[in-house]
Amino acid sequence: MVRSAVSAVESFYDAYRRRLHLWAALVGLTMIAILLQGALQDAGWLVISGETLATGALLAVFVAALACEYLDSSLGMGYGTTLTPLLLLAGFEPLQIVPAVLFSELLTGLAAGAMHHRDGNIDLLRNREARRTFALLAALSAVGAIGAVLIAIKISAYWFSILIAGIVLAMGVVTILTARRQIRYRAGGILAIGMVAAFNKGLSGGGYGPLVTSGQVVSGVPAKHAVAITSLAESFTCAVGLGAYLVLKGGIDWSLTLPLATGALLSVPIATATVRHLPETVLRRAVGVLTLVLGFVLMAKLLG
Repeated sequence: MVRSAVSAVESFYDAYRRRLHLWAALVGLTMIAILLQGALQDAGWLVISGETLATGALLAVFVAALACEYLDSSLGMGYGTTLTPLLLLAGFEPLQIVPAVLFSELLTGLAAGAMHHRDGNIDLLRNREARRTFALLAALSAVGAIGAVLIAIKISAYWFSILIAGIVLAMGVVTILTARRQIRYRAGGILAIGMVAAFNKGLSGGGYGPLVTSGQVVSGVPAKHAVAITSLAESFTCAVGLGAYLVLKGGIDWSLTLPLATGALLSVPIATATVRHLPETVLRRAVGVLTLVLGFVLMAKLLG
């Protein structure tokens, strides 16, 4: 098992040697720039107007965004679900976190969609089924992000979240059980999952990826297509949510947003290459397992 894992890593490195070297150089230079900025500020040689994060916090936010977005762009889920609790534990306020996460997900969703297309994980220009799925999810996402605000005042967010957690767990189980099966595409399934996920995103700010990615797989969409389509569709949801936030609050904390967006964007080229390299069955199982884990975490958080 260890030998096969080492062989897979070596094969991945051989296939994407130039991309990996460029990626490592960019990540390294960004981390050096963060450290230099902190040193120059401490020495009084660099003055930046407005509030800025300490060097350690800035570096930690960058690395966390890099790791969480790699997970999200390679498996279609996990960025907001994992990153938001980490930032809350680190002491950031929700009104700082939400628009920063939405902005970074907007950029990375578009970038991931473009890279998935370039790496051959999906072809939105020629694949009519993929375009149809994306159009359905994008439309529902926009409606859900706005409609959820109206529904939130009538439905208990707690019980709605419990329902979502149950659906996520069910999707994880079904995805794992059907990993080796060929499933016929069902547009009705896409509509149902997209509507629920869109409202969930509008109400809680998270949980979109697990539902949409696993829901597409269960509805007959190939796993690689599902991951790519989720990234693009979620970017539209984030755009609507961010627009609503800016209209209501009128500002965004760039000291948190910039390291988040930078770290997230730098993860995309490696994540989309990972999707291309993984076999379909392995990817479907990974989506199912991660969906189950996120569902359990969400349920434990709600009931704990």
